[in-house]
Amino acid sequence: MSKSDPSSAKKERNKAIRWVVTIFFVTIVISALISFVSNEIMAVSTMAVAFVILLFIVLIGIIFDIVGVAVTSADEKPFHSMAARKVPGAHEAIRLLRNAERVGSICNDVIGDICGVVSGSASAAIAAQILQKFSFSWPAAVSLMMSALVAGLTVGGKAIGKRLAINSCTKVVHTAGRVIWGIKRIPYLFKKEKTNS
Repeated sequence: MSKSDPSSAKKERNKAIRWVVTIFFVTIVISALISFVSNEIMAVSTMAVAFVILLFIVLIGIIFDIVGVAVTSADEKPFHSMAARKVPGAHEAIRLLRNAERVGSICNDVIGDICGVVSGSASAAIAAQILQKFSFSWPAAVSLMMSALVAGLTVGGKAIGKRLAINSCTKVVHTAGRVIWGIKRIPYLFKKEKTNS
């Protein structure tokens, strides 16, 4: 065994600890921010708009879950030929696959859990709105129904999403790569507009 092994193991351990600490604080900040914004919007929204916001939050959780599963399932080889042909999003897809563990953790755990928490508070806000407008002999049933609806949509959506992610993992990862590529291109588009004007 080489002498450098203990130091490299220590570096890996420190790197893992830093990653866990970073994810911990990032999750707290993002969760607090999204919860605050969604609660503020819910407070001034109609019931129909509140339902749309709730569905949107659930959908975000499902989409990121699909990406997280696809990244851990996809093979890197097809993207090398795409990168050689300069296909947009190929390099970004390779980067996602090379960091599959972290990407999966962010998509499935961080964003997935945040969406779960936020959708729970959003469903409670909608239940409160329903109780303000209508009278029920058993008010707790409204909260239970809203919680059950959110759970059903989330679990059912993720079940369908996982099947899609496994069967079309290359396509899903490439789509995610193209989205990242598109976001990275936005500053260059603004620079071009400034130079042309």
